[in-house]
Amino acid sequence: MEVIDQDITYDRFGRMQFHPDFHFSHGKSFTESDLEYICKFYEIDEIRTISFAIGKTEHTIRTKVFDLRKRGLYDFYKNLNKNW
Repeated sequence: MEVIDQDITYDRFGRMQFHPDFHFSHGKSFTESDLEYICKFYEIDEIRTISFAIGKTEHTIRTKVFDLRKRGLYDFYKNLNKNW
């Protein structure tokens, strides 16, 4: 059994800060599958669950959703039905 480091910190909004054991894709580009997953589940699942699923911080996911909506791509990925 692997022991997880207990140095987990949260920002003033209660979002988990970067932690290498949970945010394994930090610093990597979003894949098409990541974007589809985020857009499909953003409105129905907890942001922290999505964060753990794709390995990016909650803040990064929220920022990406804001960007996709601004560019008119949120619904495109939500309805893609290719990976999820």
